[in-house]
Amino acid sequence: MDTVYWIIILIAAIAVSAVIFFVLGGKHRKKVAEAAIGSATEEANRILSNALAEAESKKKETILEAKDEIHKQRSEADREIRERRNEVQRQERRLIQKEESMDKKAEQLEKKEELLAKKTKDAQDRLQDIDNIKKSQFEMLERISGFTKEQAKVYLLENLEESLTHEKAVKIMEFTQRTKEEADTLAREIIGTAIQRCAADHASEATVSVVNLPNDEMKGRIIGREGRNIRTLETITGVDLIIDDTPEAITISSFDPVRREVARVTLEKLISDGRIHPARIEEMYEKAKREVDQTIRQVGERAVVDAGVNGLHPELIKLLGKLKYRTSYGQNVLNHSLEVSYLAGLMAAEIGADVKTAKRAGLLHDIGKALDHEFDGSHIELGVEYAKKYHENENVVHAIAAHHGDIEAKTVVACLVQAADAISAARPGARSENVQNYIKRLEKLENIAVSFDGVEKSYAIQAGREIRVMVKPEAISDDQMVLTARAIAQKIEDELEYPGQIKVHLIRESRAFDYAK
Repeated sequence: MDTVYWIIILIAAIAVSAVIFFVLGGKHRKKVAEAAIGSATEEANRILSNALAEAESKKKETILEAKDEIHKQRSEADREIRERRNEVQRQERRLIQKEESMDKKAEQLEKKEELLAKKTKDAQDRLQDIDNIKKSQFEMLERISGFTKEQAKVYLLENLEESLTHEKAVKIMEFTQRTKEEADTLAREIIGTAIQRCAADHASEATVSVVNLPNDEMKGRIIGREGRNIRTLETITGVDLIIDDTPEAITISSFDPVRREVARVTLEKLISDGRIHPARIEEMYEKAKREVDQTIRQVGERAVVDAGVNGLHPELIKLLGKLKYRTSYGQNVLNHSLEVSYLAGLMAAEIGADVKTAKRAGLLHDIGKALDHEFDGSHIELGVEYAKKYHENENVVHAIAAHHGDIEAKTVVACLVQAADAISAARPGARSENVQNYIKRLEKLENIAVSFDGVEKSYAIQAGREIRVMVKPEAISDDQMVLTARAIAQKIEDELEYPGQIKVHLIRESRAFDYAK
């Protein structure tokens, strides 16, 4: 198109030039111009023809290119349309499947709703029937029992409370029994704590021994390198060695008096010998143990001779010898036993009773105190057990069991031993605890027991080692007695300081009277 444009411009220019030349040149020029115009016309026609041919060629090429482009775009559009049509078809198929699935689910849901509605209706009908039956049963029960609904509720709650109380009592008893069976270590710790309470006011007199040293340098030798000597001593003897700032002295502490005496003799032998090392400690310990055992036998035999008792089993004689190292409230138990034996014999002679049995029972009444550091149980229980084990007379065994009032004294000998024991313990200066403190402790013990609801009376017996509590049978049931006993024992532990252990003994008794006329 640009070529045609320029050709037209050229023709116009030539034409203008010819006109000018014609005007200015005259006829000559007119002829020349005409000739030039003819030539130019021919040239212009030729150029115009070429331009038109070229323009036609360009036009055809452009048309072909446009057709090709159109064809290409149409092909791409067709392909895209096909793809979109396929995608739409796929989407339609998925939508149709989803609609079919939704229709099925809706149908199933409708069926479920219908089934649920039916079941709900059935349930409501059944509930209505149950309510009617329940109402009729309540009415029937009220007629049969004679209780209204509220009265029956109160009655059931009371029964439930009793059942729960029973269950609690059973659980406590099971737990206590399981604890006793599985926690021997804990039991021993509790016993140790009780022994510490026992020795609260006279610990230095009852539970320790002091060994004098020639000089303070000996303390270092007893301790040994890195403490090996003192560890060996404590391990072998089972005592605690207290090495403090006290000049030229070592304290031996233990609640087992025989063990403490063996440790004291061992330490004195080591100090005298001067050679202190683990092997020598073991050797001296064995010698000291043999010496103390021999001393125990000799002391026991001398006590038997002094009391005038014959035919005593050797093991009981050995236990008597151990009492030399045992104290109770600061009173030596062996001296106390001999004194009770003398007093019981004298009183038996005065009233014409069996003197030998009375002296024998008085001598053995506290024999259990030689064992209560090694075994669980009170000294009375242990004394009765060992007296039976070595075939002592039944009257002697009964006197041992009854000397603190645990059981009723049924023989004259048992009454004499009770009296002699009380006289010996009450002798001025015999025991470190004064009468006023003793009475206050017993009164406080009884007041603690009486402070609980349902308790009628309480009696502290066995020198405060047992508290017997009389409860009202209408206020405290059998199951509640376990809980009440536990609560009383817990309050005694929290509020009272006492030697040894205190047995809480609850008694519930129901009596019915009638008269035949």
